[in-house]
Amino acid sequence: MISGRGAHLSGLAAEEIAARLYHAEGARLLASRWRCPDGEIDLVIGLPGTVVFVEVKARRSRDAAAVAVAPAQRRRLAAAAARYLAEVAPPDTACRFDLVLVDRSGSAERIESAFSFDEW
Repeated sequence: MISGRGAHLSGLAAEEIAARLYHAEGARLLASRWRCPDGEIDLVIGLPGTVVFVEVKARRSRDAAAVAVAPAQRRRLAAAAARYLAEVAPPDTACRFDLVLVDRSGSAERIESAFSFDEW
């Protein structure tokens, strides 16, 4: 596992790969690394009528990335998303939580609706 500055740079590169996946489909990047007291959202993507909160995980393999999203992190993501919806998004905006897994080679897999508010 990469630590320190290497991990930070790897994470930034993975977020860029994820943003390009959405951009290629015509989505808009609304925010990158959106922070609030409740947590951080890696990417906030705008689709027609929907805000997508994206958690990006980079690891040696996509399988390793998939298991790296701990329940506590999901709770923080949900809290941050709730705050984003309350403070930034128009009322009654639909949303979903996607997960983008990036392996060491830069290959990415997107899992749409990977989890929901209902899980917590």
